[in-house]
Amino acid sequence: MNRSSPSLRALVVEDEAPARRTLELLLATHRDVDLVGECTTGPEAVEAIERIRPDLLFLDVHLPGYGGFEVLRRVNPCPTSVIFVTAYDEHALRAFDTPAVDYLLKPFDDERFDRALERARARVRQKQLEELASAKPFLERIAVRDSGRILLVRTSEIDWIEADDYYVQLHVRGRSHLLRERMHLLEARLDPRRFVRIHRSSIVNIDRVKELQPFFHGEYHVLLEDGTRLRLSRTHRDRLELLLGKH
Repeated sequence: MNRSSPSLRALVVEDEAPARRTLELLLATHRDVDLVGECTTGPEAVEAIERIRPDLLFLDVHLPGYGGFEVLRRVNPCPTSVIFVTAYDEHALRAFDTPAVDYLLKPFDDERFDRALERARARVRQKQLEELASAKPFLERIAVRDSGRILLVRTSEIDWIEADDYYVQLHVRGRSHLLRERMHLLEARLDPRRFVRIHRSSIVNIDRVKELQPFFHGEYHVLLEDGTRLRLSRTHRDRLELLLGKH
C-alpha cells in the first residue's frame, strides 16, 4: 500500500491472550496499519466499534457475552472490513453472509494472514474511492497537443495510461498522446470506478480488460481487448479483482 495513504485503523476482538498477541505481532509488521484497540467480550466490542469507528475489525466468532455474529448485528455502521478469526470452520459459510472479507482459521501462517489483510485493504480503498467519486466530478475529457493542434480526448476512450517520467502516455485506440502530467496527479482526477492502477507505471480502463493471465510465481498479466499485455503488480491485484467483480 502507498505509504502516503492514510493508515488503516484496526481493532482486535479476541478473548484468548495468545491469539491477541499473535495478531498484534503480525499487524506490527505492516506500517500502514495502526492497532487502535483490543477487546475480549462481545459487549466491549460493540462499545469500542461505535466509539473508535475502525476501518478494519479482527473478530473472533466465540466471545464471552455474545459472539462475533451478534456483535455485527448490533453495530451500525459496520466497519468497512471485517476478518473473522476462529478455531472452528463450521461457521465459515455463515461468515460470508456478513460484510466479512475473509475468514482466518486458527492456526494460520503469515502468508495466509497477509492475503486476508490485503483483501481488507482493497475493501477499504474501494470505499474511500467511492466516497471520493460521490464528492467531486472527475475528468470526462483531457486536452492534448497533437501536431500543433489541441485534441480533446474523452477519458472513456482511453485504453490505458503509461507513466513516462514527468509525463504520461495516453493510449487511445491504437494511438498514443503525450501529456505533461505526473501519473499520481492524473490518477486522482480520474473516476476510480473506471480506472485502476495495476502497476506503479500503468493504469487501465477496466472496460478494456479482457482477461487476467497467470504468469510465474503467482503473478498475473492483464490482457486488454486490443491485445496489449501489461504486468499486474501483486499489491494492486485485489483492487483490480474487486472492480471486476471477482470478490
